[in-house]
Amino acid sequence: MYASPLASRFASHSPVLRSDYPLSDDQIHRVAPSIFADAPHESRSDRYSYIPTAAVLAELRKEGFQPFMVAQTRTRHADRRDFTKHMIRLRHASQINGAEANEIVLLNSHDGTSSYQMLAGMFRFVCSNGLVCGDTVADVRIPHKGDVAGSVIEGAYEVLSGFERVKENREAMRAVTLDEGEAEVFARAALALKYDDPDKPAPVSESQILMPRRFDDRRPDLWSVFNRAQENLTKGGLSGRSANGRRQRTRPVQGIDSDVRLNRALWLLADGLRQLKA
Repeated sequence: MYASPLASRFASHSPVLRSDYPLSDDQIHRVAPSIFADAPHESRSDRYSYIPTAAVLAELRKEGFQPFMVAQTRTRHADRRDFTKHMIRLRHASQINGAEANEIVLLNSHDGTSSYQMLAGMFRFVCSNGLVCGDTVADVRIPHKGDVAGSVIEGAYEVLSGFERVKENREAMRAVTLDEGEAEVFARAALALKYDDPDKPAPVSESQILMPRRFDDRRPDLWSVFNRAQENLTKGGLSGRSANGRRQRTRPVQGIDSDVRLNRALWLLADGLRQLKA
Protein backbone atom coordinates (compact mmCIF):
# COMPACT_ATOMS: atom_id res chain seq x y z
CA MET A 1 0.00 0.00 0.00
CA TYR A 2 1.33 3.42 -0.93
CA ALA A 3 2.07 5.78 1.95
CA SER A 4 2.03 9.49 1.21
CA PRO A 5 4.45 11.13 3.66
CA LEU A 6 3.14 14.57 4.58
CA ALA A 7 6.27 15.41 6.55
CA SER A 8 9.77 14.13 6.15
CA ARG A 9 11.67 14.59 9.40
CA PHE A 10 11.38 14.86 13.16
CA ALA A 11 15.08 15.52 13.59
CA SER A 12 18.09 15.50 11.33
CA HIS A 13 18.28 12.11 9.57
CA SER A 14 15.46 10.77 11.76
CA PRO A 15 12.51 10.02 9.48
CA VAL A 16 8.87 10.43 10.29
CA LEU A 17 6.20 8.97 8.05
CA ARG A 18 2.55 10.02 7.99
CA SER A 19 0.27 8.36 5.50
CA ASP A 20 -3.18 8.90 4.04
CA TYR A 21 -3.76 5.18 4.58
CA PRO A 22 -3.08 2.75 7.43
CA LEU A 23 0.59 1.85 7.57
CA SER A 24 1.67 -1.76 7.13
CA ASP A 25 4.26 -3.40 9.38
CA ASP A 26 6.78 -3.30 6.54
CA GLN A 27 6.34 0.46 6.12
CA ILE A 28 6.61 1.03 9.86
CA HIS A 29 9.72 -1.15 10.15
CA ARG A 30 11.57 0.84 7.48
CA VAL A 31 11.04 4.08 9.41
CA ALA A 32 10.99 2.93 13.05
CA PRO A 33 12.52 -0.53 13.50
CA SER A 34 12.66 -0.08 17.28
CA ILE A 35 8.89 -0.60 17.42
CA PHE A 36 9.46 -4.27 16.60
CA ALA A 37 12.22 -5.01 19.11
CA ASP A 38 11.48 -8.48 20.51
CA ALA A 39 13.48 -7.90 23.69
CA PRO A 40 14.94 -4.95 25.62
CA HIS A 41 18.40 -3.57 24.90
CA GLU A 42 21.22 -5.56 26.49
CA SER A 43 21.96 -2.64 28.83
CA ARG A 44 18.70 -3.22 30.74
CA SER A 45 18.78 -5.17 34.01
CA ASP A 46 16.54 -8.03 35.11
CA ARG A 47 14.34 -5.50 36.94
CA TYR A 48 13.41 -3.84 33.63
CA SER A 49 9.92 -4.81 32.48
CA TYR A 50 9.76 -5.09 28.71
CA ILE A 51 6.63 -3.56 27.13
CA PRO A 52 6.51 -4.75 23.48
CA THR A 53 5.24 -1.88 21.34
CA ALA A 54 4.42 -4.24 18.47
CA ALA A 55 2.11 -6.27 20.73
CA VAL A 56 0.34 -3.12 21.93
CA LEU A 57 -0.05 -2.03 18.31
CA ALA A 58 -1.60 -5.40 17.44
CA GLU A 59 -4.13 -5.08 20.28
CA LEU A 60 -5.09 -1.54 19.28
CA ARG A 61 -5.61 -2.72 15.71
CA LYS A 62 -8.10 -5.28 17.05
CA GLU A 63 -9.99 -2.36 18.61
CA GLY A 64 -10.22 -0.67 15.20
CA PHE A 65 -7.29 1.73 15.60
CA GLN A 66 -4.80 1.93 12.74
CA PRO A 67 -1.35 3.56 12.61
CA PHE A 68 -1.09 6.59 10.33
CA MET A 69 2.16 8.09 11.58
CA VAL A 70 5.40 6.71 13.01
CA ALA A 71 8.68 8.29 14.06
CA GLN A 72 11.86 7.24 15.81
CA THR A 73 14.52 9.33 17.51
CA ARG A 74 18.01 9.50 16.14
CA THR A 75 20.76 7.82 18.15
CA ARG A 76 24.54 8.03 17.84
CA HIS A 77 24.89 4.46 19.06
CA ALA A 78 24.35 1.95 16.27
CA ASP A 79 23.56 -0.85 18.72
CA ARG A 80 20.57 1.14 20.07
CA ARG A 81 18.96 1.93 16.71
CA ASP A 82 16.58 -1.01 17.01
CA PHE A 83 15.61 -0.13 20.59
CA THR A 84 15.44 3.67 20.87
CA LYS A 85 12.49 5.96 21.58
CA HIS A 86 9.63 5.89 19.07
CA MET A 87 6.16 7.30 18.49
CA ILE A 88 3.04 5.89 16.84
CA ARG A 89 -0.13 7.88 16.20
CA LEU A 90 -3.25 5.80 15.61
CA ARG A 91 -6.79 6.78 14.77
CA HIS A 92 -9.99 4.79 14.48
CA ALA A 93 -11.03 3.60 11.04
CA SER A 94 -14.48 5.15 11.52
CA GLN A 95 -12.98 8.65 11.63
CA ILE A 96 -10.70 8.56 8.63
CA ASN A 97 -12.87 10.75 6.41
CA GLY A 98 -13.83 13.42 8.95
CA ALA A 99 -12.42 16.93 9.23
CA GLU A 100 -10.85 15.95 12.54
CA ALA A 101 -10.02 12.61 14.11
CA ASN A 102 -9.15 11.51 17.62
CA GLU A 103 -5.79 9.83 17.86
CA ILE A 104 -3.94 7.68 20.35
CA VAL A 105 -0.36 8.90 20.65
CA LEU A 106 1.88 6.08 21.84
CA LEU A 107 5.45 6.69 23.04
CA ASN A 108 7.85 3.97 24.16
CA SER A 109 11.43 2.74 24.02
CA HIS A 110 13.26 -0.51 24.68
CA ASP A 111 16.55 0.96 25.89
CA GLY A 112 15.49 2.86 29.01
CA THR A 113 15.28 6.30 27.34
CA SER A 114 11.52 6.57 27.79
CA SER A 115 8.69 5.23 29.88
CA TYR A 116 5.67 3.76 28.12
CA GLN A 117 3.23 6.60 27.52
CA MET A 118 -0.17 7.03 25.89
CA LEU A 119 -1.76 10.41 25.19
CA ALA A 120 -5.06 11.56 23.75
CA GLY A 121 -4.45 13.51 20.56
CA MET A 122 -6.26 15.00 17.61
CA PHE A 123 -5.46 15.27 13.90
CA ARG A 124 -6.71 18.06 11.62
CA PHE A 125 -6.83 16.80 8.07
CA VAL A 126 -6.97 20.31 6.63
CA CYS A 127 -3.42 21.08 7.74
CA SER A 128 -2.06 17.56 8.30
CA ASN A 129 -0.92 18.59 11.75
CA GLY A 130 -1.49 16.66 14.95
CA LEU A 131 -2.60 18.37 18.15
CA VAL A 132 -1.64 16.69 21.41
CA CYS A 133 -4.12 17.25 24.20
CA GLY A 134 -2.87 18.19 27.64
CA ASP A 135 -2.99 16.59 31.06
CA THR A 136 -6.63 17.65 31.46
CA VAL A 137 -7.68 14.90 29.03
CA ALA A 138 -5.64 11.71 29.20
CA ASP A 139 -1.99 11.01 29.92
CA VAL A 140 -1.00 7.48 30.91
CA ARG A 141 2.60 6.79 31.92
CA ILE A 142 3.82 3.32 32.85
CA PRO A 143 7.42 2.78 34.02
CA HIS A 144 9.27 -0.31 32.85
CA LYS A 145 9.10 -2.12 36.16
CA GLY A 146 6.82 -4.56 37.92
CA ASP A 147 3.78 -6.27 36.37
CA VAL A 148 2.92 -3.92 33.52
CA ALA A 149 0.63 -6.02 31.31
CA GLY A 150 -2.61 -5.06 33.06
CA SER A 151 -1.58 -1.41 33.35
CA VAL A 152 -0.98 -1.16 29.61
CA ILE A 153 -4.46 -2.48 28.80
CA GLU A 154 -6.14 -0.28 31.40
CA GLY A 155 -4.20 2.72 30.11
CA ALA A 156 -5.49 2.21 26.57
CA TYR A 157 -9.08 2.31 27.76
CA GLU A 158 -8.38 5.35 29.92
CA VAL A 159 -7.14 7.23 26.85
CA LEU A 160 -10.17 6.07 24.85
CA SER A 161 -12.53 7.36 27.52
CA GLY A 162 -10.73 10.71 27.45
CA PHE A 163 -11.77 11.40 23.87
CA GLU A 164 -15.24 12.48 24.95
CA ARG A 165 -13.62 15.20 27.05
CA VAL A 166 -11.50 16.19 24.03
CA LYS A 167 -14.69 16.70 22.01
CA GLU A 168 -16.35 18.66 24.82
CA ASN A 169 -13.32 20.95 25.23
CA ARG A 170 -13.04 21.49 21.48
CA GLU A 171 -16.69 22.51 21.17
CA ALA A 172 -16.36 24.75 24.23
CA MET A 173 -13.37 26.51 22.62
CA ARG A 174 -15.40 27.07 19.47
CA ALA A 175 -18.06 28.79 21.58
CA VAL A 176 -15.56 31.31 23.00
CA THR A 177 -14.96 34.47 20.94
CA LEU A 178 -11.71 36.41 21.45
CA ASP A 179 -11.29 40.08 20.66
CA GLU A 180 -8.03 41.27 19.06
CA GLY A 181 -6.44 42.08 22.40
CA GLU A 182 -7.24 38.67 23.88
CA ALA A 183 -5.94 36.88 20.78
CA GLU A 184 -2.70 38.88 21.01
CA VAL A 185 -2.29 37.93 24.69
CA PHE A 186 -2.78 34.27 23.77
CA ALA A 187 -0.23 34.58 20.95
CA ARG A 188 2.31 36.25 23.25
CA ALA A 189 2.00 33.41 25.75
CA ALA A 190 2.23 30.84 22.94
CA LEU A 191 5.44 32.44 21.65
CA ALA A 192 6.94 32.22 25.14
CA LEU A 193 6.28 28.47 25.18
CA LYS A 194 8.49 27.92 22.13
CA TYR A 195 10.99 30.76 22.58
CA ASP A 196 11.55 30.60 26.33
CA ASP A 197 14.97 32.29 26.56
CA PRO A 198 14.37 35.65 28.33
CA ASP A 199 17.61 37.04 26.89
CA LYS A 200 16.58 36.41 23.28
CA PRO A 201 13.43 37.97 21.82
CA ALA A 202 11.17 35.78 19.71
CA PRO A 203 12.11 36.03 16.02
CA VAL A 204 8.49 36.62 14.98
CA SER A 205 5.59 38.72 16.26
CA GLU A 206 2.23 37.83 17.75
CA SER A 207 0.48 38.93 14.56
CA GLN A 208 2.58 36.51 12.51
CA ILE A 209 1.63 33.42 14.45
CA LEU A 210 -2.01 34.53 14.37
CA MET A 211 -1.91 34.76 10.57
CA PRO A 212 -4.26 32.13 9.06
CA ARG A 213 -2.88 29.80 6.40
CA ARG A 214 -6.36 29.16 4.99
CA PHE A 215 -9.57 31.14 4.79
CA ASP A 216 -11.61 28.92 7.14
CA ASP A 217 -9.17 29.58 10.00
CA ARG A 218 -9.82 33.35 10.02
CA ARG A 219 -12.61 33.01 12.59
CA PRO A 220 -12.15 34.78 15.97
CA ASP A 221 -13.17 31.84 18.16
CA LEU A 222 -10.63 30.37 20.57
CA TRP A 223 -10.40 27.06 18.68
CA SER A 224 -9.40 28.85 15.46
CA VAL A 225 -6.94 31.14 17.25
CA PHE A 226 -5.38 28.13 18.98
CA ASN A 227 -5.07 26.23 15.71
CA ARG A 228 -3.48 29.16 13.88
CA ALA A 229 -0.88 29.63 16.60
CA GLN A 230 -0.22 25.92 16.89
CA GLU A 231 0.27 25.39 13.16
CA ASN A 232 2.51 28.43 12.69
CA LEU A 233 4.69 27.54 15.67
CA THR A 234 5.08 23.84 14.90
CA LYS A 235 5.44 24.05 11.12
CA GLY A 236 7.70 27.11 11.07
CA GLY A 237 8.60 28.82 7.81
CA LEU A 238 7.76 32.33 9.05
CA SER A 239 10.02 35.23 8.09
CA GLY A 240 11.69 36.77 11.13
CA ARG A 241 14.89 38.13 12.62
CA SER A 242 17.38 36.50 14.95
CA ALA A 243 18.66 38.14 18.15
CA ASN A 244 21.50 39.78 16.18
CA GLY A 245 19.13 41.17 13.56
CA ARG A 246 19.75 38.68 10.77
CA ARG A 247 16.82 37.65 8.61
CA GLN A 248 15.77 34.06 9.09
CA ARG A 249 12.96 31.58 8.63
CA THR A 250 11.55 29.98 11.75
CA ARG A 251 12.28 26.30 12.05
CA PRO A 252 9.66 23.60 12.42
CA VAL A 253 9.49 21.64 15.66
CA GLN A 254 11.39 18.45 14.85
CA GLY A 255 12.11 16.36 17.92
CA ILE A 256 9.56 13.89 19.29
CA ASP A 257 9.89 15.27 22.82
CA SER A 258 9.79 18.90 21.67
CA ASP A 259 6.73 18.26 19.51
CA VAL A 260 4.75 16.59 22.30
CA ARG A 261 5.87 19.13 24.92
CA LEU A 262 4.91 22.19 22.86
CA ASN A 263 1.61 20.72 21.67
CA ARG A 264 0.54 19.80 25.17
CA ALA A 265 1.54 23.19 26.55
CA LEU A 266 -0.43 24.99 23.83
CA TRP A 267 -3.48 22.84 24.53
CA LEU A 268 -3.28 23.60 28.25
CA LEU A 269 -2.87 27.31 27.49
CA ALA A 270 -5.98 27.31 25.28
CA ASP A 271 -7.96 25.22 27.75
CA GLY A 272 -6.98 27.57 30.58
CA LEU A 273 -8.19 30.58 28.59
CA ARG A 274 -11.43 28.74 27.83
CA GLN A 275 -12.03 28.28 31.54
CA LEU A 276 -11.28 31.95 32.24
CA LYS A 277 -13.75 33.04 29.58
CA ALA A 278 -16.48 30.62 30.64
